[in-house]
Amino acid sequence: MLAGQEYWINDPELTEIRFKTRDLVDDFNALSARDAVAKASMQAQIFSAVGEGVHIEKPMRIDYGVNTTIGSNVFINFNFVLLDCCPVTIGDNVFIAPNVQIYTASHPLDIEARNAHVGFAAPVAIGNNVWIGGGVIILPGVTIGDGCTIGAGSVVTNNIPANSVAYGNPCRVHT
Repeated sequence: MLAGQEYWINDPELTEIRFKTRDLVDDFNALSARDAVAKASMQAQIFSAVGEGVHIEKPMRIDYGVNTTIGSNVFINFNFVLLDCCPVTIGDNVFIAPNVQIYTASHPLDIEARNAHVGFAAPVAIGNNVWIGGGVIILPGVTIGDGCTIGAGSVVTNNIPANSVAYGNPCRVHT
């Protein structure tokens, strides 16, 4: 799965990781908004690495968690969805608006393979000093360079070069 090769989504080991993560995420989502210490502790349990000054609003939905690293000074707003079957890297000083979805997961176009619960994935990387607007969907295999702004409602299907303003469906760089 982590290598981007096809895998059986219902593999018992993968299913158990997802169950554990979802239990942790449910616990996180149940915490008081005022309990910053407990929220930070839970974030450290959910994700592979979390920098300093990370604030995540509730609710969030996370697939694996262990495949994601979050830098420092990151703000993730309400209704964050992360399908991290492959590595996801979120840099420093990143602002993620409400209803953002990051997908590394994909499914075959072949109906038989898809019905057999075969999947594959590609990593997502978000650089430093990035702002991702509300309702953005980031698809598998995308890299968003340092200093980018991604406009609200965009569907990011391809890499976005550093210091770009990009928006639309599909998301494109605008000058």
